Amino acid sequence: MDVDPPVAVRAESATIWDSGGRAYLDAAGGAVVVNVGHGRGEIAAAMADQASRLAYAHGSAFTSEPLEAYAAEVGAILPVDQPAIYPVSGGSEAIETALKLARAYHLARGETDRWTVFARWGSYHGNTLGALDLSGRRQLRRPYEAWLGRFRHVSAAYPYRAGDPGANALGDAAELALELDRALDAAGPRSVAAFVAEPIVGAALGAVAPPEGYWPAIAEVCRRHGVLLIADEVMTGFGRTGRWFGLDHWGVRPDILVAAKGATSGYWPFGFVAASGRVHEAVRERGAGFVHGFTYSHGPVGAAVARKVLDILRDEALVEASSEKGDELQAMLRGRLGDHPAVGEIRGRGLMVGVELVADRESRQAYPRGSRVMETVIRDARERGVLLYGGTGNANGTDGDAILLGPPFVITTPELEQLTDVLAGAIDRAAVAAAGASTA
Repeated sequence: MDVDPPVAVRAESATIWDSGGRAYLDAAGGAVVVNVGHGRGEIAAAMADQASRLAYAHGSAFTSEPLEAYAAEVGAILPVDQPAIYPVSGGSEAIETALKLARAYHLARGETDRWTVFARWGSYHGNTLGALDLSGRRQLRRPYEAWLGRFRHVSAAYPYRAGDPGANALGDAAELALELDRALDAAGPRSVAAFVAEPIVGAALGAVAPPEGYWPAIAEVCRRHGVLLIADEVMTGFGRTGRWFGLDHWGVRPDILVAAKGATSGYWPFGFVAASGRVHEAVRERGAGFVHGFTYSHGPVGAAVARKVLDILRDEALVEASSEKGDELQAMLRGRLGDHPAVGEIRGRGLMVGVELVADRESRQAYPRGSRVMETVIRDARERGVLLYGGTGNANGTDGDAILLGPPFVITTPELEQLTDVLAGAIDRAAVAAAGASTA
C-alpha cells in the first residue's frame, strides 16, 4: 500500500474518483468485493431505513426480521442441503466460525478425537490466526510461523504449475484425490474434522480453477472418511465466477459453506457460514450447543444490505452478466496477450480472471521476487487510471506474479477494452524493465 494514497471521495458503477477529481476504473472491485457496482442508492436507502428502525440487537438475545428474511432468501440459492445461516462481519470471522462449527459437530456426535483440519498449499482463507494457519500462502505465514502449525496441507490443485519445484502443486484430479485420501489415512482413523478449500483460488494463485473431476472426487473422499467438506466461497460467491457459487460449476454440495465479500458488495462488513441441515441438527440436538459468538454477528443492518444486494443480483441478471462479460474479457485478453512472452497463462471463470506473468514462457520460469513485477504492473496501470489486484509467491512460495481481475458486474464493453489496453501496456513496460534489470 502507498505511504500516501489518494483520497477516495465518490464512486459510481465501475469508477472511483479521488479528491483531485481523477477517475479510476475499478477493475479489481477493491479486493474482488464489489459485485453490483459502486454508488447504488437503493442499497444506501435500505441501510439507512434499517438503521433508523433497529441498528443493533445482540444475537444471543434476539433474532430480527431482516435476518430471518435474508436467511430464507439466500438459503434457496445456496449449494447446501437444508442450510442454516450463522451471520458474522466478514470472511475471516466466517472461516473461524466454520472451523469451530466443524469441531462442535464432531463433539456432538461423540467423535472427540476429530480436530485435525486439512487445507491446500497455494490458498488463502483470512488473516486471523486460525484462518492464516489454514492458509497455504507462505509469504503471509512467514512472520507468524511461531504461532502456526495446528493444521495440515496437501497440494494445490494448480495444473499450470503441476510438478514444478517448490510449487506444491498437482494437476490431475485423480492424483489430487488420492493424495488427500492417503493424507487422511496417515492422520489416523477418525481424527480429521474437515477439509477446507476455495472452489477457484483467488489472490493466492490468481483465479486458478482445479482440473475437471476434482471437486466430485474430493467430495467423495471426504464422505468416505467422515470428514466435513468446507467450501470457502468468500471470493467466489454471489456470481463472481459466472454462477451463484463456485461449486455450482461442478454440482458439489459442501457440508459447510463460507461467504462474505460479494454478499453485501462492499457496502457493509458482513459474511456468514451456511451449515447443512445434517451439521446444524447434530449441533443443536445432540451436543452442548455451539460455544461461539462475536459482538457484531447477527447484525440486522448487514442482513438488510445483503438482502438488497441479493435483489439486485437477481433483478438485473448480474450473475449471467458476470459469465458473459467474463468470456468477453478473456477473449480480449487472449487477443492482446495470448502470445505475450511475459504471460504464462490467462485463466478464470466469470469476472474472476487471472493473468500469470513469467520471465520465460517456455519453461514457466517465474520472475525473481526482487523484480517486483506484479507491483510494477499495478502501479503503472493505476497511473493510467485502472485499478488492479495481484498476488505473489504462486510459483514456489516466494517467486511468482499474478494479476487478478474482478471488476463489478456492471462494467461495460468500452471499459473492458480500456482495462485490456492499460493492462497490456503495463505488462509490456514491466517486462522490458525486468529484462533490463536482469542484464544490468
